[in-house]
Amino acid sequence: MKKTAAILIVEDDKWQAEQHERVLNRAGYNTAVALHALAAIEAIDDIHPDVIVLDVLLIGNTAFTLLHELQTYSDTGNIPVIMCTNIASDLSIDDLKPYGVRLVLDKTKMAPKDLVSAVQSVLV
Repeated sequence: MKKTAAILIVEDDKWQAEQHERVLNRAGYNTAVALHALAAIEAIDDIHPDVIVLDVLLIGNTAFTLLHELQTYSDTGNIPVIMCTNIASDLSIDDLKPYGVRLVLDKTKMAPKDLVSAVQSVLV
């Protein structure tokens, strides 16, 4: 039997986090939400996510702090990351690839199906 992928959503906007969680749960994924980078680190140790959906502008530490932390450990450095942010046009995927970022989605333009497609594409 195929294992259901675990997705960690790191988003400080509770409404947005709930929307991502609902969409991904409907698509059949197991999800967990962390509202800030420190909670994400704890959640990663607990759930061992297959994918991380990460907002950039978080309360406290930014996503870049979390990305750097993930890369310092062999067990977390290979987790694919999908950045989901309002500042997507300011980011370069080429600059982010060394940190495990596979895709950058623009929150202002994305539809719910875009998040599901993104997760599916990085799980292949």
